[in-house]
Amino acid sequence: MNRSNVHFLDLPDEILLIILAKLNNIDVHYSLLNIHNKRLGVLCKEKNFSNILDFTSIKNDSPNACCKFNQICNEILPRLCHNVKYFIVELNSMERILFAANYPNLTQLKIVKFKQDIALQYFTDESSLRNIFQQQITQLILINNDTRDIIGSSENYTKNVYGQIFNLFKNLKHFSVDGTDYCSYPAVTLCNLPSTTLLSSTLTYLCINVYSFDDCLYILDGRLKQLTTLIVHISYMDDISTVRNIDELATFKYFSFKYDYLINSYDTNILPLLRRMKYLEKLTLYLRVQNRSTFIDKTHLENEILSYIPTLQLFTFYISTYNKTIDLFHNMVAQQSTIYIKNQHVNSIINYISSWTAVCSVFSIPFAFHRLQDIGNLFPNIIFNHVTYLLVQDIIPFNHEFFIRVARAFPLLKTLRVFNLESQSSNNTNTCLSKNNNSNLIAEYPHLTVLDVRSGNIDYVEQFLDETKTYVPCLTELIVTYNHLRIVTNNFTRQETRRNCANVQRLEMIRPLVHTHDFYVYFPLL
Repeated sequence: MNRSNVHFLDLPDEILLIILAKLNNIDVHYSLLNIHNKRLGVLCKEKNFSNILDFTSIKNDSPNACCKFNQICNEILPRLCHNVKYFIVELNSMERILFAANYPNLTQLKIVKFKQDIALQYFTDESSLRNIFQQQITQLILINNDTRDIIGSSENYTKNVYGQIFNLFKNLKHFSVDGTDYCSYPAVTLCNLPSTTLLSSTLTYLCINVYSFDDCLYILDGRLKQLTTLIVHISYMDDISTVRNIDELATFKYFSFKYDYLINSYDTNILPLLRRMKYLEKLTLYLRVQNRSTFIDKTHLENEILSYIPTLQLFTFYISTYNKTIDLFHNMVAQQSTIYIKNQHVNSIINYISSWTAVCSVFSIPFAFHRLQDIGNLFPNIIFNHVTYLLVQDIIPFNHEFFIRVARAFPLLKTLRVFNLESQSSNNTNTCLSKNNNSNLIAEYPHLTVLDVRSGNIDYVEQFLDETKTYVPCLTELIVTYNHLRIVTNNFTRQETRRNCANVQRLEMIRPLVHTHDFYVYFPLL
């Protein structure tokens, strides 16, 4: 193996399979289509290499896409049909792929670029694919391209799309819906629909957006008797629920509940629901709570949640409490430290976002969520590897050192909102938080695409647009006060601001009016 002319086929089978596994298997099969090598042919038919076939690698706009697709369907799929367990397809090519051969072991299907108008052709009793859907598919994943603003009635969508899926896929055990954008696709709405909607005697796993907290409770009213895992993202939270489910949810093993906005009904809605799940093994919570007399902290979590779920093995959470008080904040600043819950690493952030409102956030480590809001100058020295959306807010100014720390702590950040009216030149205790002087370093945000500084001092516009302070090569959307932008860019002529503005495609400028509220003016840049 030390020879410089070692041939690819000189490698042992184990290494060849490792190399092939790094590549898209559809592309590999197509590349080897006309290479008459018995050994490679045998390797490519290995079950571990051909049980999942992803067709999304075939670009429809490429010159030979149609020819390539036809050859794969005519020549490759018939050879691999007994190995295939899982297809990843686009909706417009699904029928051709599924009819290319018989797949006796096919049980899983993932559909990307899902659209209701095309889906209704297939998810009916008259569908040409009815037998495959009814008899074979036990796991269905949709990447939903429909958006809430174009679907019409949410009830009709629930009935005609999600309801039809439950009616057609008789053996479905796993159903998951995701979107191309954060929480963008149509949510399930059950409040005014019959109790037979989304009825299943086989489903054990459900991951989906629901419109309201009541819709979540309807899912748990007994229509899904075998359900053990429920992952829901709530769009709207009523203060008072109209659904009164009180039965114990004895089959539940994993529950995930996420809601992005402030809620008032944590004690009256969330806690009673959790206490019905006494046999949970995994729990995930993302909550922002207001109008409580006390912060939600370690003691509360142990006494009010964990003591009711003795079987819990993994608790992943981010819970922030907004409290209109002064004394609590001053008493708790010194308490920010690492704590443990059931031997699990937990951290906290306590911050003032106004002269009358304090925020206490407690969360499990590693931080597992994509969004983090209302952190200030004081945050722990950890890496938030999953956060793509961040809102920073404080009554103390953010200096350049702070944005250096943010860039390092949030390496995958895509959206940043800055709420701070204080000038960076003000007396800033933030300067003493770091042992190193980073004033000459450039804050680098390689993935940042959206920047919102409309609620910030002009210094923060300068901070992000001046290339000598910050580097934002992927910035495509900027939300800013018009006068701030005009001054910082010297009437749009300043050289130091050109590079960070060069890729902006959508510019939302706010022009303040005298003695009244701001209004929004949109200038899309084509």
